[in-house]
Amino acid sequence: MGDLEIRPAVADDIPAIVAMLADDPLGAQRESPDDLTPYASALERLSSDPNQRVVVAVREGRVVGTLQLTIIPGLSRRGATRSIVEGVRVHADERGSGLGTRFIEWAVEESRRADCQLVQLTSDVTRTDAHRFYERLGFVASHVGFKLHL
Repeated sequence: MGDLEIRPAVADDIPAIVAMLADDPLGAQRESPDDLTPYASALERLSSDPNQRVVVAVREGRVVGTLQLTIIPGLSRRGATRSIVEGVRVHADERGSGLGTRFIEWAVEESRRADCQLVQLTSDVTRTDAHRFYERLGFVASHVGFKLHL
């Protein structure tokens, strides 16, 4: 995989992160690369929260991937802590390189370090390639998700 660094995202990474978030049919409808202000505000909030980890993968000085890991303490499952993986994106030039696998392995290990008993994620029903990818990594499509837009 060459020289790859996974590190916390910083403000200078926002244009690359947003470009990746917008680089598919779903993201193109909901992301706004022309106005990075809300993303900068969100990253500032996330960076100050100890239960949030927004990271980027960097190769040769270029951001080539991103994901967000949220740690959630809970009462259910006998007080179990769980993590949620969100916003996984790999730059188009890096797809198929193993970066996605490395990212998810990083998230699982980080979850173990945080004493999580469960790692969960959601994926839009139209992302069938992503579903196969997550299943190959051991995730099970065990629930039906619901959303309410506010």
